[in-house]
Amino acid sequence: MDQVRRKLKTDYAHKQGITGRGITVAVMDTGITPHPDFDRRILKFTDFTQGRTRAYDDNGHGCHVAGIIAGSGRMSRGMYRGMAPDCGLFVTKVLDRKGNGNTQQVLKAIDYVIENQDTYNIRILNISVGMLPSADEAEKQNLMAAVEKAWNHGIVVVAAAGNNGPEKNSVTVPGQCKSIITVGSIDDYVKRGRGLRDGYSGRGPTECCVVKPEILAPGTAIRSCSGRGGGYEVKSGTSMSAPVISGAIALLLQKYPELTPAQVKLRLYERAVVLKESREREYWGVVYLDRLL
Repeated sequence: MDQVRRKLKTDYAHKQGITGRGITVAVMDTGITPHPDFDRRILKFTDFTQGRTRAYDDNGHGCHVAGIIAGSGRMSRGMYRGMAPDCGLFVTKVLDRKGNGNTQQVLKAIDYVIENQDTYNIRILNISVGMLPSADEAEKQNLMAAVEKAWNHGIVVVAAAGNNGPEKNSVTVPGQCKSIITVGSIDDYVKRGRGLRDGYSGRGPTECCVVKPEILAPGTAIRSCSGRGGGYEVKSGTSMSAPVISGAIALLLQKYPELTPAQVKLRLYERAVVLKESREREYWGVVYLDRLL
């Protein structure tokens, strides 16, 4: 998270006491390990894969994502602090240890988030999960409808663009959904040759000619919480980019709690910055917190 902090200017917000306090982010992923950086902010953990009751992450992906959003940096003396280090976490485990999932379980998890929205003040749903291009078309449409439902219920849905770029229309489902906020990796746009592979970040426009991803954020070599229960590890991908934006929105909603999902998206559009180094223009820009807040 060190390079994220420099690029996103998180210190600007944290020094003003804007840390995501009072806002809950739902993380739908491989689970979460009770890492010291989460303090007591794992408000709810639900396992849709095996039905276990105690929080765990047998893959590590979900813990890493949650750390980018909400890690306090306690184990690193603040060096690897997340975007919104005081926000709450509502975690649903929908992927197994190999990162595979069942569409029906994902749909149940989204409904569960909506059902608990008011109880836990869930304002954001982070989905660093995407369907393979070969997935059944009906399942894709069902997932798109589910995230649209969450959005219409007042939850800001943030999804990763996927790692199937750089061809056009390579954004994964549910990131193709028109309403929600889809995030790609800015590192892949301006510094080719790093990360998973050259041009990994999913690109738009979609088949419906919608600009996707709308927003880019750091996604290459991001250091965050390890799923082994302590310490940190490095991962790359748009899965790491999406929680950067989810965390930024948690800060925004702490300051302006009355904002609707549509108003949040409009503000991202109005305050986005296009980097001169980027060779492509099929996106709105990147987020700097001083402008966003």
